[in-house]
Amino acid sequence: MIPFISRVKGSIFAAALGDALGAAVEKLSYEEIKERYGRVESLLTPWYKTGTAAALGKRRGSGIVTDDTLMMCALMKVYEKEERHLDAYDLGKEFMKEIAFRETYIPEFGRKALLMERLFYPEKYLFTRHVLANCEPREGGIGNMVNCGAAMYIAPVGMVNAGDPKGAYDEAILFAMGHQNSYGLEAAGVLAACVARAFDQDATVEEIVKTAAALAKDGTKKAIEAMTEEAGRLREKGAGMDEAVSALQKTIEPFSPMGNDVHRMDSKTGIPSNHYTPSRLFSIEELPMALAFIVLNDGAFYPSIYDGINSGRDTDSIGVMIGVILGAMYGETAIRAEDVQLLEDVNQLNLADRCERFAQTAKKIIWKDLELHTYRKKHLT
Repeated sequence: MIPFISRVKGSIFAAALGDALGAAVEKLSYEEIKERYGRVESLLTPWYKTGTAAALGKRRGSGIVTDDTLMMCALMKVYEKEERHLDAYDLGKEFMKEIAFRETYIPEFGRKALLMERLFYPEKYLFTRHVLANCEPREGGIGNMVNCGAAMYIAPVGMVNAGDPKGAYDEAILFAMGHQNSYGLEAAGVLAACVARAFDQDATVEEIVKTAAALAKDGTKKAIEAMTEEAGRLREKGAGMDEAVSALQKTIEPFSPMGNDVHRMDSKTGIPSNHYTPSRLFSIEELPMALAFIVLNDGAFYPSIYDGINSGRDTDSIGVMIGVILGAMYGETAIRAEDVQLLEDVNQLNLADRCERFAQTAKKIIWKDLELHTYRKKHLT
């Protein structure tokens, strides 16, 4: 039996691992990664932007994590303060305090700063909506760029709902609607549900995929079904990486049509596009891709993460999503001790201590739920 704390540590450290591995090659295509690196399988991989103007003063490579991990840590802190389930009002209040008003160490900067300084524009949008515009918190995600920005840090919601995927899905939607909308919001709900299912002692890849498909809606559901089915077919035939990436990227295209066109530039300004806009037919790419690589590798921990981040595009978030699911399934022992140590040393986030504190908080929330269930069972029968 894998202890709860081990699963929490496994999920958070595996997220940091996938984040750091993917950060060095984020936005490169599969072909570009293969040409530059061959295959990325080390936290010591150098960032392709190092020493260029495009780095914008940031550092990556050598185990450095991005905002994906930092936002996850911020959410864990909110749970520790509130010691209860959360919703969009908590995002608009305590979560905003964590990211906009309280300094933390930013590994990419090599210094303490407000997390807001590091965030991408869709995450900065939260400040405009909740702090400046004082919006109704449940409407905070309306108008935002539809992306994986909420899904990338949502795993702690799955942990406080361990063993209850529907509860995790519902809470993730209620919380993340203050950040995202449409299929970006849907991805957050489904990933939280996958993490909750992965905490089951008898969790399997098949059960996690079934959970995702059962709870997902619209384009997200169809994308997950299509991608995991294709991944199963590729696994059975023993497909190599070139064939697998080509087939999976072709399969996701109807649901996420931008392909390798992930860079924003002046030539695109004012040009109509349906990329990153609300749709009931589309899905973010990262979640179906993460599930597909888990299926392709039959749940093998490192091969799934390596394949995911080497497939290109939003590599760090794909790595995070694979990591939070498989880390919860296998616990902290799935991660090599040297990788854990490097992540702790380089990022100065004290992830082990954070996990200990958060796990105790999550247990309190779960026990309150169980007590309520027992009370209702006793008095309503």
